[in-house]
Amino acid sequence: MHDRTPTADELRGLLTAVLEALAIPHPATIGDGEAHDRVLGNRVMHARIALEYVLHRADDPGWAADYLQARLAEHPPTGYRAAGTSRTEADR
Repeated sequence: MHDRTPTADELRGLLTAVLEALAIPHPATIGDGEAHDRVLGNRVMHARIALEYVLHRADDPGWAADYLQARLAEHPPTGYRAAGTSRTEADR
């Protein structure tokens, strides 16, 4: 670890990215649950990597937030119908 203390803005950015990773729409039906769980599992894994990086390997939450945002872009919450959407909206 370095001797630098992370700023509040860096920590807020990381926490915002973690919340984005976890707060995806619930599946509309049981049938949509498998795809939802797969997407959420990928996002949780990357959130964990980002948090472990900050806590155990370095003290740069800005880098971890950027890493997580990039991984979230690779795993958008798509491929299932979310609660509150119609079939037409889910196909977009």
